[in-house]
Amino acid sequence: MTLPAVPPALAPPDVALLFRDVRARTAELAAPLSAEDMMLQSMEDASPAKWHLAHTTWFFEEFILRPRVKDYRSPDDRFAVLFNSYYVQAGPRHARDKRGLISRPGLEAVRDYRAHVDEALMDLIAADRDDLDAIAGLVELGCHHEMQHQELLVTDLLHGLSYNPLMPAYRDPEPLPVSGALPLEFRCFDGGVTEIGHAGDGFAFDCEMPRHKVFQAPFGYAGRPVTNRDWIGFIEDGGYDTPSLWLMDGWAVKEREAWDTPLYWWKQDDEWWSFTLRGAQPVALDAPVVHVSYYEADAFARWAGARLPTEAEAEIATRDLPVRGNFAESNMFRPLPGSGEWGDVWEWTQSAYAPYPGFRPYEGPVGEYNGKFMVNQMVLRGGSCATPEAQMRPTYRTFFYPHQRWQMLGLRLAKDM
Repeated sequence: MTLPAVPPALAPPDVALLFRDVRARTAELAAPLSAEDMMLQSMEDASPAKWHLAHTTWFFEEFILRPRVKDYRSPDDRFAVLFNSYYVQAGPRHARDKRGLISRPGLEAVRDYRAHVDEALMDLIAADRDDLDAIAGLVELGCHHEMQHQELLVTDLLHGLSYNPLMPAYRDPEPLPVSGALPLEFRCFDGGVTEIGHAGDGFAFDCEMPRHKVFQAPFGYAGRPVTNRDWIGFIEDGGYDTPSLWLMDGWAVKEREAWDTPLYWWKQDDEWWSFTLRGAQPVALDAPVVHVSYYEADAFARWAGARLPTEAEAEIATRDLPVRGNFAESNMFRPLPGSGEWGDVWEWTQSAYAPYPGFRPYEGPVGEYNGKFMVNQMVLRGGSCATPEAQMRPTYRTFFYPHQRWQMLGLRLAKDM
């Protein structure tokens, strides 16, 4: 079977602009961090900010510059081992849980590495070549890969900073907009045969394709995410102590990890607080709840007399809505009260992360990007306050293991109709 190449969605000049903007944004996100901040790795699932800077650079070097520039020379060939993540076809990799021990190369060497690759790649895009369309497709994929790492950079940092008793803030606190409680109302959608998945216009990852038909029963979809106020009701009603609300695996994890609140929450003087990228903050009652696992989300939905939506339902409910919301560009880096259809938090679905009918990964090592993770994980939709808006589209699927909580993960309810 012949596997597809990465298709370009932008012309080479436009890809060059995208590349410049994405690389600058990553540098901007890292600018407030000290060299010590850049080394934090608080768990295996997280990576140091310095490693994110280097790995996203290695991606362009490994998959574009090395195969296509005859006389290309890396600043250090050993970077190929240090900064490969999980691409087995690309060669050996440093241990994932020991990335925080890579004190050398130092931060300035990593920044020099980024500058070296940036210059070489811009020269390649500007060259007169017959394969510019193929290059453009890979560069665009690399840019969206780096956008995903921008999101990981700040959420991994949040997890690392949360262990510091000084509770340092990544960004200075800012007042939240004033908003009252939003009623929980459900919009009704008719059933029938419909299509989901990427239709071929603009960029999408391979896991969003091919577009295919599904049968959908009538359903109701909540007009807002579940809020902190809602979640406190769950806590106070004994939601974390009621086994009948929980999946067996979820109850086992909850017991082992002693979960009784979302991640980063605590109670002080009868008020709920949370650690955020803007430091310790009182929990905003009418902002979407964040940092909850699939297991918690599923238990909450059952307590609320509802359920989690399928990913098809989430796509059907949002595909005709403009993409507007609290994304990374707002620089708020926390969910805001008064949220609607997009942004703020990724929303768990009840759908397993699996290939669509007819799915084919891209050819070569970049085909490892999504396909080999299609097991034991759950799909989320909608984007978060750490997601670049340029990535958002109704077909975008992200995926996490059901026990994970450190990412900007929340939920929205659905009902059978």
